[in-house]
Amino acid sequence: MNPGTIHFVGTGPGDPGLATVRARDLIAAAEVLVFDDVVPVGVLAWARPACEKICLKPGESAPTSDEVAALLAARAKAGRRVVRLKGGDPFVFGHAAAEVRQVAAAGVPFAVVPGVTAALAAGAYAGVPLVQCGTGNTLILLPGNAKPPVDWHRYGALPNTTLAIYMGRENLPTILAELVAGGLAPDTPAAAVQWVSLGCQRSVPGTAATLADRVTAANLGSPTLILVGEAVGQREAFDWFEHLPLFGRRVAVTRARDQSGELRRRLEELGAEVIELPLLEIRPHRDRETTVDVMTELGKYDWIVFTSANGVRHFFDLLFKGFRDIRALGVMRVACIGEATAAAVRALHLEVEICPETATAEALAEAMIATGSLDNAMVLVITGNLNRDTLVKKLEGARAIVDRLQVYENVRTDLAGDPAAKEFRRRGADAILFASASAVRAYAAQKAVAPAPGARRPLAGSIGPMTTDAMRAEELTVDFEASEATLDALVAALVAKLASG
Repeated sequence: MNPGTIHFVGTGPGDPGLATVRARDLIAAAEVLVFDDVVPVGVLAWARPACEKICLKPGESAPTSDEVAALLAARAKAGRRVVRLKGGDPFVFGHAAAEVRQVAAAGVPFAVVPGVTAALAAGAYAGVPLVQCGTGNTLILLPGNAKPPVDWHRYGALPNTTLAIYMGRENLPTILAELVAGGLAPDTPAAAVQWVSLGCQRSVPGTAATLADRVTAANLGSPTLILVGEAVGQREAFDWFEHLPLFGRRVAVTRARDQSGELRRRLEELGAEVIELPLLEIRPHRDRETTVDVMTELGKYDWIVFTSANGVRHFFDLLFKGFRDIRALGVMRVACIGEATAAAVRALHLEVEICPETATAEALAEAMIATGSLDNAMVLVITGNLNRDTLVKKLEGARAIVDRLQVYENVRTDLAGDPAAKEFRRRGADAILFASASAVRAYAAQKAVAPAPGARRPLAGSIGPMTTDAMRAEELTVDFEASEATLDALVAALVAKLASG
């Protein structure tokens, strides 16, 4: 991404997973991010912390296209990497074309990156085959709030056509009445889809004669896309999204932002609306003297113990800065707390000799002691800044010689002004998931994050015994616990708990 170039980027209909790889790369490289408030919060998380983020609020004080273009041009002329985000596709019923025209007139280089527009996403996520042989071979995209208004009569008698009407919620009764007056059969299938592709998606089916009343009765607001045509009648056969096990459920996750992606993906694949509450930031920690002492004498250790996947990642980052070959580890044996930690080690093609079924320091210490190998054994324990002393004390009690190497630290974040945290406080959620004791303590310390009175109280889920103990210590209700300390088990426990009522 060249400095001084403005990229107009479509972010898709709502689900961050539907944004393009190109969009993600540009957002991650941006120095200035300009976006409307309908842009998904999830895509904003891809930006660097130092990126200047400018949100354009709607309403009477909203800037004009000329003003936005002037803002973009000024930042670009200052040599900064500028990205202008638009929901859906930049050139489908947005103001991007006007902004691009002004930017071009100012002589500023630009590029346009397309996105999945709402009509295509609504077809896929609401079960409507928009264009197909036999029942509909034409798709027409129309603005429902155009000034002057669309001549709806002319579209009423078109055969084999699916109409996708954007921004038509407020004028829906008039639009449908005029389509019928123009020749559209009153019993033509129609549907309204709000918040397309998100876990909070709502679909209201009907006909040209009944849809407006049904949308009002369902209290559907904006953004809502309207689909009209015979293809809409096939919804029941093609509807898949709204039957997923977590569809319609709002789930908060509390992992660090750079580690929440996998859990978010699992939840969204099951239909959940995910709220990210990154209560912690994981940062590398380096004590130069201790690190040099350990790394220069790696060969003396009989055991290396990893207490978390974070420890695995940061230790090997450190190792490979000093050594090019993993054989620098020598013949030391490997022990891990939890399957997620063990999986991170195995991904490096290293054998994990001990990983107890119960993911606790106590269980790991007992399993290592049971090998009969600890008397005068040299043990290296890889830690963060919040690790308990339990493991080290038990190993030393078994006459092991234990060194600790801290390679990362958990730093609590302040979510008081975070948009997702504000939404969680206002509305609550169906569930909140904790994957570490440190996240539990950070949540308990941030009273501003907890749901406000009247918000939905979320069921609280724990990934394992250590996290459960921390929840109880902070007087948080433990509604369910994973059968083993893995993300898959945590998600399975959530699905089972919500299904049980």
